Amino acid sequence: MAVKDIMDALKAESLEDLGIQANLAQLVKDIKLVGKELSVVVGVDRPELQSAVRDRLQKALLKSGEVDKVNVKFTTAPPPKEHTHAPQQAPMGQPAFTKRGVPGVRNIILVGSGKGGVGKSTVSANLALSLAKLGFKVGLLDADIYGPSIPTLFGIKGERVEVNEQNKIIPKEKFGIKVLSIGLMLPSEDTPVIWRGPMLMKALTQFMFDVEWGELDYLILDLPPGTGDVQLTLAQNVKIDGAIVVTTPQDVALADVRKATSMFKEVDIPIVGVVENMAYFVCPESQKKYYIFGKGKTAVFATTYGLRVLGSIPIDPEVAEKSDEGDPIVVSEPDSETARVFTAIAKVVAEEVH
Repeated sequence: MAVKDIMDALKAESLEDLGIQANLAQLVKDIKLVGKELSVVVGVDRPELQSAVRDRLQKALLKSGEVDKVNVKFTTAPPPKEHTHAPQQAPMGQPAFTKRGVPGVRNIILVGSGKGGVGKSTVSANLALSLAKLGFKVGLLDADIYGPSIPTLFGIKGERVEVNEQNKIIPKEKFGIKVLSIGLMLPSEDTPVIWRGPMLMKALTQFMFDVEWGELDYLILDLPPGTGDVQLTLAQNVKIDGAIVVTTPQDVALADVRKATSMFKEVDIPIVGVVENMAYFVCPESQKKYYIFGKGKTAVFATTYGLRVLGSIPIDPEVAEKSDEGDPIVVSEPDSETARVFTAIAKVVAEEVH
């Protein structure tokens, strides 16, 4: 069930008989849909009406048969006045939360997968560097709060960010890229991050809007695995210009990538295309390509979802070695086949998102 369908169903439910001059959609403050379980935050300032509103909302959504469970949470925010039209005017029936752009940033691109271990961070880092080599101003945000790896890839482990007089975080600069990660704020790289949802979301919001990013053509976000709170918070609160899906050719990876792709489509984030990582191995002696994890599966997946394959990155031991050394392959081996593939991917991204 798409967000638009949810809001359309709620718009049809008037609450005038309860003395509320609004429909259900106008009361919605936030929505989260996970599988067939829907969580809705509703603004009602009269506690005696909350039970009736809950019943009305649950009936409106459960009768479609596409939602199995509806959780309703109330805030005491008053319903909109009759002359307030913002909810009705929200594009495509979206909820009443406001999506913000980051000041000075022209384009925000997410790099996600739905699965760990497919090389999202490596793709994010080398894509950012490739865009910079093409002459663009680029920033890179490590949105993986629990497992930050960008400081390692950029060779800035142990460094710490500072705050300016306006209480804005000043990102680190390396290889011409502005970089920010929770790993640049912790006392040591061994310090665990044990945060629950609200604290995690607050940190992520600060990383977007309380940072001195300056003027950027592209801000690349390296997402954590899965389709959880980080992805949904970004989708609901930030104007996203595109998402790149990273996968490897195995069925086990593609199964999770399908979920991430469906999530991006569900929250109306345009998908730029698919990057196939670890696609093949080139024998250094014969230069013959070996498709260790199989061939063609990513292309079939992309065709099924109407997506474009942006590029296929080979298995290259140098990538792992240089990443561990904090010297990404695009910088350390710019003439290698892997670096050329990243450059080609960056050119396509720049053509599609500008």
